[in-house]
Amino acid sequence: MATSDLTRCVLTPRVATEGFEPVGIGVHRASTILFEDAAAYAERGERGEKGYSYGLYGTPTTRTLEEKLTQLEQATRTFLAPSGQAANALAAMAFLNKGDHLLLVDTVYPPMRDFALSDLVRMGITPEFFDPTDLGGLKERIRSETRLIWCESPGSTTMEIMDIPAAAALAHEAGTLLAVDNTWATPLNLKPLALGADIVTEALTKYVSGHSDVLMGSISVRDPDLAKSVKDMIGRMGIGASPDDASLVLRGLETLGMRLRHCGAVAQRFAERLSGNPVIGRVLFPGLPTMAGHEIFKRDFAGSSGVFSLTFPESVAPHVWRALDHLSLFGIGASWGGTRSLAAPMSIGASRSAACWREPDVILRLSIGLEDEGELWEDLQQMLTALARLSAAGDAAE
Repeated sequence: MATSDLTRCVLTPRVATEGFEPVGIGVHRASTILFEDAAAYAERGERGEKGYSYGLYGTPTTRTLEEKLTQLEQATRTFLAPSGQAANALAAMAFLNKGDHLLLVDTVYPPMRDFALSDLVRMGITPEFFDPTDLGGLKERIRSETRLIWCESPGSTTMEIMDIPAAAALAHEAGTLLAVDNTWATPLNLKPLALGADIVTEALTKYVSGHSDVLMGSISVRDPDLAKSVKDMIGRMGIGASPDDASLVLRGLETLGMRLRHCGAVAQRFAERLSGNPVIGRVLFPGLPTMAGHEIFKRDFAGSSGVFSLTFPESVAPHVWRALDHLSLFGIGASWGGTRSLAAPMSIGASRSAACWREPDVILRLSIGLEDEGELWEDLQQMLTALARLSAAGDAAE
């Protein structure tokens, strides 16, 4: 029994927790986890996936988030990563070896493209890109050494819709795995594993956390046999997720349904109203009937998110950057899915391999937040009016 105040400062008494049932999960931080005795410590490896052995491999807080995501994804197991791109990279590395062939959708998230062309190539893996709208082309590219097909639907920035069930059928017929980055839709609007995918990643940084103040990603798998490869890779890499960050994501998850429904509805109305505007080339939004792939979108998705993009005519595109300075409510910044509406000019011409981008290489990606819809529309109209004025002045100068 400790009698010294120095020892009492170190040892923490356990208080009763029976009857204490808060709405939210507590934040459990730990590196070291204590065992009842030496025998329990010696047998720690036999505790199974539900047991605790070291903080890197999970605490009650991170496990709660993993279980919640597993249920939403209709998966058998979910793992957390420090960011969405970390989830993508870990998911790929868990299943690829030297000599393997990787097929990636041409509209893949740019950091994932860079990872494939830089790091995976260095590891002896051969990446190749395919058009998400041409599954015949995908089939032709599958080789005997193809181990993984990486998809994203809608495509990053340009919003192409891919037929995931058909792609999954092609993958499984060839004995390969299909992975889907599902960040745009979230598991509320699309469940890739239920459509035949084997692996799904999410950038929880965006809609799931929902407040632009945390970085986190997730990897969910359909088959229990795939879980071991991901678990072992994460362990070898020493990758862990902060319980504090996990608690923020858990809090954001509670309002995901309401936020996503609102943002998707406002984005739909804005996309419809922007269609036909003379300073806009195309509105890239899967919810529009004029968008290629809309029928697949209606079949597979439960709804849309609030992210969409605008293209511009040749005469207008050079003035987009200056026109953005006329926004006051839309923030100019990367990422999306938070409470604040964002505008981000994007260049994707250098990020296409299977198909050429033939429109001006300035695309404006918009993320609808939770501000008043009327005031947001006025802000956007103010920017477009400035863009029309700048374009007209540019034409007159010529």
